[in-house]
Amino acid sequence: MDIVLISVAVAGLVAGIVIGVLAASRKERQAAEARLLELEAKKKEARSEAERILKEARVSAQEEALRLKKEAEDSVSQRKNELHQQEMRLLKREQKVDKKKELIDHKELELLQREKKLQKRASRLDNREKEIDSIISQQHAMLEKISGMSESEAKEQLLKSFEDEVRQEAATMLRKIEAETREKADKKAKEILSLAITRYAGEFVAERTVSVVPLPNDEMKGRIIGREGRNIRAIEAATGVDLIIDDTPEAVLLSGFNPVRREVARVALERLVLDGRIHPARIEEVVQKVEKEIDSAIREAGEQATFDVGVYGIHPELIKLLGKLKFRTSYSQNVLQHSLEVAFLCGVMASELGLDVKKAKRIGLLHDIGKAVDHEVEGSHAIIGADLAKKYGESRDIVHAIAAHHEDVKPETVMAVLVQAADALSGARPGARREMLETYVKRLEDLERIATSFKGVQKSYAIQAGREIRIVVNSDKVSDAEASLICRDIARKIESELSYPGQIKIIVIRETRAVEYAK
Repeated sequence: MDIVLISVAVAGLVAGIVIGVLAASRKERQAAEARLLELEAKKKEARSEAERILKEARVSAQEEALRLKKEAEDSVSQRKNELHQQEMRLLKREQKVDKKKELIDHKELELLQREKKLQKRASRLDNREKEIDSIISQQHAMLEKISGMSESEAKEQLLKSFEDEVRQEAATMLRKIEAETREKADKKAKEILSLAITRYAGEFVAERTVSVVPLPNDEMKGRIIGREGRNIRAIEAATGVDLIIDDTPEAVLLSGFNPVRREVARVALERLVLDGRIHPARIEEVVQKVEKEIDSAIREAGEQATFDVGVYGIHPELIKLLGKLKFRTSYSQNVLQHSLEVAFLCGVMASELGLDVKKAKRIGLLHDIGKAVDHEVEGSHAIIGADLAKKYGESRDIVHAIAAHHEDVKPETVMAVLVQAADALSGARPGARREMLETYVKRLEDLERIATSFKGVQKSYAIQAGREIRIVVNSDKVSDAEASLICRDIARKIESELSYPGQIKIIVIRETRAVEYAK
């Protein structure tokens, strides 16, 4: 029973499941049918939407195509118009080019005709030139025959005449310019120099090449010589000078290159003679004392010189060298006195020219400082002095002016030229210096030799102690203008070949005389 019930239950359950499954499958089939219908409806709708979009696209495409077609037609029309306009312009240009070509052809034709005419004219000119050359050659031959000179000789004579004319004009102009310049320069220079001379007049100090020591009697000479000459040898060894004992009554001579040593020897010998005790030990003692006194005197002389000039701040060694110049002479002129003169003259001229007066005086005072040691150092005293000034702290301008005051260095400043002028003025004034007779005569002979070496000079005379030379020229060979050139050339040659203090005046005299006799 139970089994039957179970079987029935199972059968019922299976039938229920089958019915459920069938029912479910029917619903799914209905749902699928519904979805198919919905899908078909959507397909129809999509197809109709696609047809609509396609239709709209076709319409818009046709419209765009029409628009593009119209734009293309407009562009083509515009391009046609532009091409037409360009074609018209080209036609106009072509017409202009054709006209220009016609003008060029016409001008070329004219040029050809002109060229033919010019060629004919050139041919005629060539013929004329040949005829003229032939005529000139004939005339040259005739002129050479008449004048008796060749063509080269005639050219040379013509050039010479032109040269003479040019030299004449140049000499005339040069003489005029020189006269005007000299007149102004001489006037100003005379004013400055005359003012300098009137403000300062220096003393004259004669040169002493040897020192003379007077003796009370001739017996003193034997005492000075000493036994076997020991005293005289001691004096010469201690002082460094030569003692000359000759037949000069009651006097002995001291000779030495160094003026300071000679002065020491002179003072020492005078004291020994006055004291009467003359022997080697006493000689050395007196000489040492005198040397100290002379050194003190040298320093005082240098300080006094700087005080007189009003120049301060000079190195003590330079002051000592200045003091040594008191015992140094040049052409009989005391060098320290000469330096003082140059300093004052430089100061006066610098004042007149508006320059630094103190610097000018300083340069003038130190310009010959090299002469204090020129017997010990090789070289020109100007270069030696410049080196000393540079060594002891003087400025570049002062060093240059000292080096240039004798043209050892080319002057580059106004101060250097002022020192040259003042140095020449101090050395050239009357009585300042004394020269040896042989040097004096030789300078006069050299002046006359230089003057007579020029063409056209007849005679020359050196006068005024060589300060002036007068030259007589041949009036037939030298004109007035050439006389000025000769005067200038002689001055330049004297400057280049001779050394002399101051300046030399050159005068050229050209004299014309007419002589006739009444019978």
